[in-house]
Amino acid sequence: MSPQTLSKVLNQVDFKSEDERLLVGLDKSDDAIAYQFSDDKILIQSVDFFTPIVDDPYLFGQIATTNALSDIYAMGGRPLLAMNVVGFPPCLGEEVLSEILQGGADKVAEAGAIIAGGHTIQDDEPKYGLSVTGVIEEGKLLTNSAVQVGDYLILTKPLGMGVISTAIKGGLITDMQNHSAVKAMTTLNDKAVAPMQEIGVNACTDVTGFGLLGHLWEMAEGSGVEIEVFASELPIFADALEYAEMGLIPEGAYSNKKHLEEKVEFATEMEQSIVDMLFDPQTSGGLLISVSEDKVADLLIELYALGINDATVIAKVRGHGAKIKVSS
Repeated sequence: MSPQTLSKVLNQVDFKSEDERLLVGLDKSDDAIAYQFSDDKILIQSVDFFTPIVDDPYLFGQIATTNALSDIYAMGGRPLLAMNVVGFPPCLGEEVLSEILQGGADKVAEAGAIIAGGHTIQDDEPKYGLSVTGVIEEGKLLTNSAVQVGDYLILTKPLGMGVISTAIKGGLITDMQNHSAVKAMTTLNDKAVAPMQEIGVNACTDVTGFGLLGHLWEMAEGSGVEIEVFASELPIFADALEYAEMGLIPEGAYSNKKHLEEKVEFATEMEQSIVDMLFDPQTSGGLLISVSEDKVADLLIELYALGINDATVIAKVRGHGAKIKVSS
């Protein structure tokens, strides 16, 4: 659902969710909800599911699961329990569903969490994802609305996953499993959590369906800051620009652009393919980490040491006032 439509719908509903133990809820555009479970523990909960973006059912299960778990990591936590969310057409056969669920189960196990049931319905189109519950210690919760003036923003995975997924659906990419974007979509964001907590960062989110600019806007609006994006520094998958120039732009990119067209200021003479990458909806994208200037180098060194080699400084917080500027 487009961010415009979603925002309009939510504004018409009274969820009656006032509770001092609900630390992060519907009043914020964050990755998950956070609930003060005890004096020293906070529960984090999220749910995410979508239709297949690859033909391989096992790979689809892995991607959907990696994407769902990412919300917990984005808030600095670790996943504990997961429940399957499935819509499935009987005509595809039980073995296809088994492979999807196996892909999910293997990725949850890799994360050190437990699959503990779920819910399945018949549907005209396959859908799969997870409801995930995680935990974090008191005082360590990260949100997307605590960005500080002077911070730099680090992105841990390249952009272009939406365009690559469109190319896969169009049959232009056949060796899916070995494609760099697919490998990224099945790579957990868990390794970044420890250095973020040890070094101390100000805010974090993960880049998914609203695209880089959509999630940057949530950070800028929630924190009341102006963010400058360095277009020349953006990490982008090697063939994503080529496919974008061919017109393989997912529908979600246009929805994201419409939602943000009055909120983002672009430098003149920006290449259209780069603009497309900024709005491109990501699946299981990277973490977007806001960290003070004196800690940037230390965090990058730790991320590289853990094999997060695509981590790149892509923006800086210039001042107060919710705004995004994209410079060339």
